[in-house]
Amino acid sequence: MDQQTRQALKHDQFVDKTAHGLEWASEHRSSLMRTGLIVLAVLVAIVAAAFIYNHRSEQASVAFGDAMATYQTPIAPAGQQVPPGVKTFPSSVERAKAANQLFTQTADRYGMTPSGRLARYFAGLTALDAGQNTTAENTLKEVSGSWDRDLASLGKLALAQLYRQTGRNQQAIDLYHELTAKPSPTVPAGTAQLQLAELYESMNQPEQAKKIYAQLKDKDAKGPAGMIAAQKLNPSASGPAF
Repeated sequence: MDQQTRQALKHDQFVDKTAHGLEWASEHRSSLMRTGLIVLAVLVAIVAAAFIYNHRSEQASVAFGDAMATYQTPIAPAGQQVPPGVKTFPSSVERAKAANQLFTQTADRYGMTPSGRLARYFAGLTALDAGQNTTAENTLKEVSGSWDRDLASLGKLALAQLYRQTGRNQQAIDLYHELTAKPSPTVPAGTAQLQLAELYESMNQPEQAKKIYAQLKDKDAKGPAGMIAAQKLNPSASGPAF
């Protein structure tokens, strides 16, 4: 077979394939159009969702910042001179109540965003500061069950503090043990153990506290928790720790 014949055959095959392809596309045009429209709709939905999420995240960040600014507002008891234009609260309880309202609103509106989830945690803290123990407990339990391990650990640590303040020491002890067994970047095991040791001290069980301090000193001699434990075991001349 000469070259001219081969080229002619190749040309005919190309024409046949092209014609077949055009025929197939013509027959399936409606299906192709529907598929293309579906893909386009999905892409548009993804872009729109990302835009909405980013926009709400920005709004949540602003709202969280406003709530935090309130939580950090200075305290000025009645009669104290305050510079003109400086906002103050008469007591920490009043400040906590005002901040709690803002944190709660932020968490309710933007709970799916990072700032919204963090606002829920601070809503629990401010409720605790305001003496609203039932609200604080319910909120901190919600935070403690979060899929966000770092945030959940903070919630458990605050919840343990609430249990201590309300005389439920065993529940606090259980949480400290849980945090020790499953530490996180926000609540290292040493932090939980120090809190547990302080609780034992408040319960007049110094030997239990001393045992924890000794373990921390041996395991983490150069770390923050180990150094604090060492100070507890070897107090300065200001007075014994036990």
